[in-house]
Amino acid sequence: MHKSVLLEECIEYLNLKEDSVIVDCTLGYAGHSSEVLKRIKRGFLFAFDQDKEAILSSDERLSKIASNYEIIPTNFCHLKEELARREITQVDGILYDLGVSSPQLDEKERGFSFHQDAKLDMRMDQDQFLTAEEVVNHYDYDTLVDIFRRYGEEKYASSIARGIIKERPIHTTLELVETIKRSVPEKYRREKHPARKVFQAIRIEVNNELEVFEDSLRQALELLRPGGRICVITFHSLEDKICKDIFRGVTEVKEELKSLPVIPLEYLPKYKLVKTITPSREELEENPRSRSAKLRIIERIG
Repeated sequence: MHKSVLLEECIEYLNLKEDSVIVDCTLGYAGHSSEVLKRIKRGFLFAFDQDKEAILSSDERLSKIASNYEIIPTNFCHLKEELARREITQVDGILYDLGVSSPQLDEKERGFSFHQDAKLDMRMDQDQFLTAEEVVNHYDYDTLVDIFRRYGEEKYASSIARGIIKERPIHTTLELVETIKRSVPEKYRREKHPARKVFQAIRIEVNNELEVFEDSLRQALELLRPGGRICVITFHSLEDKICKDIFRGVTEVKEELKSLPVIPLEYLPKYKLVKTITPSREELEENPRSRSAKLRIIERIG
């Protein structure tokens, strides 16, 4: 069963009211959305997801709680556009949980896991063309190295890329794992699973995760009404840096204005940082997948 990370903290810091309009940008298997829906009896929940299996499962789960929700079956980079179609221009809260859900990891056919053998896939949107198999077998050496370094922060990116090109074609997850193992020093293999960072990097590339997150988060800030909040749960340093930089950019006074005796109202930040939270010891013990999670919260004030 998928356990939603930092669930209680998200519910607390979204400041939910009975008539709140809330957007869950990452519905997944409705862990967070279920708890939101229970608390907004006169409000409305919009939830985004592009994974057909997750949508079916979540719809069944949410329909047992209430009917004041809509699942929007597309990528959250279409946030403003899709809400505008529904004549929604302001909302009270927006949530992002950027982790890959446990069912996606556990369902070996999806090809996300480096522990189970499956076709190299890793698509969140099962209708898109680009798959992990395409990346592994058709990207050139320089592009592979760049992806592994940028998205996986992998120090053996060069030797792994060389190994992949030498071993092509590679069709399954465990074939790729064995190739990675042969491409790194034995000591590195003993420290942590040597495929972890490469699999993360390929997944990010296949789903264009960082670019769409940055685009969506900027849209989300514009959609917040005063008093509204955004909660973002990240799971690795790349996502977290994007979130931290965007939040810092909209909550700080510009450097050139700091020396002014009085800062004009129109130049004062329209947002404030609320808190950054990491999982409790109890949650870490209950749910090891939460170990790298971080929750950042921002509020619109102007």
